[in-house]
Amino acid sequence: MVSNKLAIGSLSLGQHPSHSLDLKISTAAQYGYEGIEVVFSDLEAYSKSQKLTMLDGAERIKEICDQAGIKAISLAAFENFEGYNSALKERLQVANQWIEIARRLQAPYLQVPSQYSKDSTSDQKVIISELQRLADLASSKQPVVSIAYEALSWGVNCSTWESSLEVVEAVNRPNFGLCLDTFHVVTKLWADPFAKSGMYPNADKDLHDTLEHFVKECPLGRIFYVQLSDGERFDPPFSKSHPWYLEGEAPQFTWSKYARPFPYETDLGGYMPVSEIARAWIVEKGFKGWVSLETFDRRMRDKDFKVETAAKRGLESWRKVKGKICPRESKI
Repeated sequence: MVSNKLAIGSLSLGQHPSHSLDLKISTAAQYGYEGIEVVFSDLEAYSKSQKLTMLDGAERIKEICDQAGIKAISLAAFENFEGYNSALKERLQVANQWIEIARRLQAPYLQVPSQYSKDSTSDQKVIISELQRLADLASSKQPVVSIAYEALSWGVNCSTWESSLEVVEAVNRPNFGLCLDTFHVVTKLWADPFAKSGMYPNADKDLHDTLEHFVKECPLGRIFYVQLSDGERFDPPFSKSHPWYLEGEAPQFTWSKYARPFPYETDLGGYMPVSEIARAWIVEKGFKGWVSLETFDRRMRDKDFKVETAAKRGLESWRKVKGKICPRESKI
């Protein structure tokens, strides 16, 4: 039985300035979502519109969540922290601001993607030490904020769930664990934007092997929450002549920003094996925590796009995922 609570990222409900955070929260609650990942830029836009500081804006959003009956599960995404080529003291000051915002939201998690800037060190001692400092800062006051560390497929030092687990084990703090995202697993070893087939040569075997290893080796207690999304197949394949191409940017990052529909939106080009991963993470591993839908669909930037449309699409997607990983659970 799939009993996970369902959340959705705030940017996954709309990306036009008219798609305000309070509207997204009320709509998500109306359609039955139990949680929402609050994206920093959405909170910032809301706070400015209300002439509030970020901390006061977070408190107001907490009140709106309470009134709607929905939980802010995370503040996302605190990027390029560990090993960055700047003074650690300054980075920790910024981190403290984010952590305080998360506390005002009463969000249990601060999502921290793995470092992807080349202007950073690969020294693991430095990386682990700095992440320990971050975790300790997040646990220095009540309520404790947990760091949900996410391996980006374009991360410069950590780009797989295996490497992110190694980081989590080395940091060795109870409030430091994993955020697992299907998109990053798939675009690291299964989906190739440059191939006509959309796949790497050994894609299916490599995915099978890593999921088998995950079920056997990943400690359940290290998983904080999981994110699901799909990705559009490039037809024709991605290249330097593609209008989205940006010199120096990882193609997977470009892909992520423009073409991540909800799982199994095949009519929008979705083709990734989301259910295989979700089955391993949720059913075979026995994960009972939060599942969040995190999509970045360029169509949501249109002023005519409706937040309600995204909420409905997400629910239909989750129904399809549950139907594939546990057929008896095909209805929400």
